[in-house]
Amino acid sequence: MKILLLDIETAPNTVYTWGLWDQNVGLNQIIDTGYVLCWCAKWYGNKEVFFDSVQKSTPKAMLKKIHDLLDEADAVVHFNGTSFDIPTLNREFLVHGFSPPAPYKQTDLIQVARKSFRFASNKLDFIAGHLKLGQKNKTDFTLWIKCMKNEPEAWQQMEAYNREDVILLEKLYEKLKPWIYSHANHSVYGTGESLVCPNCGSKDHQRRGFHYTSAAKYQRHQCSNCRMWFRSGKTLAPKPVNRTQSIRA
Repeated sequence: MKILLLDIETAPNTVYTWGLWDQNVGLNQIIDTGYVLCWCAKWYGNKEVFFDSVQKSTPKAMLKKIHDLLDEADAVVHFNGTSFDIPTLNREFLVHGFSPPAPYKQTDLIQVARKSFRFASNKLDFIAGHLKLGQKNKTDFTLWIKCMKNEPEAWQQMEAYNREDVILLEKLYEKLKPWIYSHANHSVYGTGESLVCPNCGSKDHQRRGFHYTSAAKYQRHQCSNCRMWFRSGKTLAPKPVNRTQSIRA
């Protein structure tokens, strides 16, 4: 299974406003809408990191490259990408005349963090730092403004910032993997000849007790690689169904 790790950076909307706090911006106050400044991606488990930007390529050529990667991916891992990165890219694909990339599964690590844990903050920088995985490169809003002005030094910083985010994303993905219960199933993409961990595809796992449903019993396993718990697909001993029914007088 091909898993793509992805992060994008965008330009802010440019607007006219009378004040600085609690403003309602009308459509006629918008000077320019935001757009994708750059993106960074890598295939999980590979060393090569891909990067492109509106400084290196035309906007359409830049988007074509990430569209091709998404088209090739079976699954995409991101942080807040379900509500930001992917819809933003889809909008840009639509504007520039691209058809949708081939369907892929998504794993959004911010959703995993919110659902399975209670961190003081759900920001990538905080969670990664809390887990001692490293932290994002320090920057501020002026970097985005300088990139919009096409300043070469700012673009060097932006590329380093974007690349570091994807590397950090991969480290966090590795750490959270055993807790991801909505992960794309590796066994579906395999040969089916042997039982593998659905999260990482490892054949190295141990039998650890049983999983029971209301109607059946299954062998339970724990992956020796990523520590994910999963069950086999074969029923061991169906429970007898109680077919008695109460009768009202």
